[in-house]
Amino acid sequence: MAESVTLIRCADWVIAWDNELGRHYYLRNADLAFSGSSVIFIGKAYSGRADRIIDGSDRMIIPGMINIHSHLSGGNIDKGVLDEAGAPALYGHALYTHSPLLRTEPEDAVPAASAALCELMKSGVTTVVDISGAYPQWLDLMGESGMRAVLGAGFRQARWINRNDCRVEYEWDEQAGWDGLERALEICKAAEKHPSGRLSGLIIPSQADTCTAELIKTAFMEAEKRDLPFQIHAAQSMVEFYEILRRHGISPVQWLDSLGVLDSRTILGHCIYLDQHSWSPLRTEKDLPLLAERGVTVAHCPTVFGRTGMTMESAGRYMRAGVHLGIGTDSFPYNMLEEIRHAAVYSRIVSGNVYDLQTGDLFTAATVHGARAVGRNDIGRLAPGAKADFAVIDTSHPLMRPLHEPLRNLIYVAAERAVRDVFIDGRQVVEEGRVLTLDYETAHSRENEAQRRSVEQVGEIDTRGRTIEEVAPRCFEIRQ
Repeated sequence: MAESVTLIRCADWVIAWDNELGRHYYLRNADLAFSGSSVIFIGKAYSGRADRIIDGSDRMIIPGMINIHSHLSGGNIDKGVLDEAGAPALYGHALYTHSPLLRTEPEDAVPAASAALCELMKSGVTTVVDISGAYPQWLDLMGESGMRAVLGAGFRQARWINRNDCRVEYEWDEQAGWDGLERALEICKAAEKHPSGRLSGLIIPSQADTCTAELIKTAFMEAEKRDLPFQIHAAQSMVEFYEILRRHGISPVQWLDSLGVLDSRTILGHCIYLDQHSWSPLRTEKDLPLLAERGVTVAHCPTVFGRTGMTMESAGRYMRAGVHLGIGTDSFPYNMLEEIRHAAVYSRIVSGNVYDLQTGDLFTAATVHGARAVGRNDIGRLAPGAKADFAVIDTSHPLMRPLHEPLRNLIYVAAERAVRDVFIDGRQVVEEGRVLTLDYETAHSRENEAQRRSVEQVGEIDTRGRTIEEVAPRCFEIRQ
């Protein structure tokens, strides 16, 4: 029996893909038809069978975005707590000192991830790379959500030890990393076999400074053997930069290259602190050309770092050098449209140049470059044969008007408020701004309770016995 055909008739705007030229372009007053999980037509005056017809008036259709770096099961727990917290002696970074104080219990992973997934879909994301510690319901939750997901169970051999908020030390357990790699490989196998057909795996030794060279090289070989993406956090802080420099005498990027793990399947999480960065003690400019030559994808997550005054120098410079840049949210907010906006604004500020990059280039990073990073050429674009992964934007929304340039209006003004419908694999997962597959309200209610419990435990976890109010004071005092 033939699969049903859905037709979106005469959409005002469509961001379509030119296979020959390899770039997005606008189509006006165009039809988009899909059958099952695939696009079958995009263009003018579709004349084939249509079992369902959707009016495209006052609508823009965009390819679904690919979030190539996120931690879904705990990021929202930090919301409103650690936004402005950090250790002054560690460049204002909270990663090693403050973030570990808020813990997500295993029973809270599902509501936390559910809320994050809802927020991503509501902002037009159709594929997510989720880097999490495995929890029992992980794969089934992803399948239930309708999201296309690439799952990476992180593993490492050292944990960070905070010494008085001024020094990071490493507590090593090498076997833990090897055991973690085995568990990660099992997760990858299970993802591939999941009945949803939308799940796949990724190999991620967690951080460059917490894994030995042997583990990183072995993990990369396993990714090659299974034809999976390989990702690692690298050059994400000056603490890590100096640690790798102390151990090996070269930058994190150059050290990973010496291990033979940089190529087109490699995604480097964040990759902010290159040898050319203004904070770097090195006076070389080897890293950026090296990343371009090796075909590495950099997962740029500007918002989480921008909150504490850190940023890439600059996204435009990376792209002009030929580096494949993808976009991720990392933590909260799980909103890709805001992430693209921040990537553009931060890059122009740090470069002092309005021409540092173009909005279309960043949208390509969030779509086509993201697809390439996870080894796909059938997502992140709208063309016949591509997956029916797309978002429908309400161009009549007040924040989308006046409507001269719809993509810039969406990214710089309207964001998720104008996202009306989302389809993944031909299945509608968001309708009129409401997620159909998960219970957003219940997830947030449970997540709120999880944060309350986590905040209450800070004094027991902090090595100096501080309360959350001492670690991260509120904006204003509370008077009873």
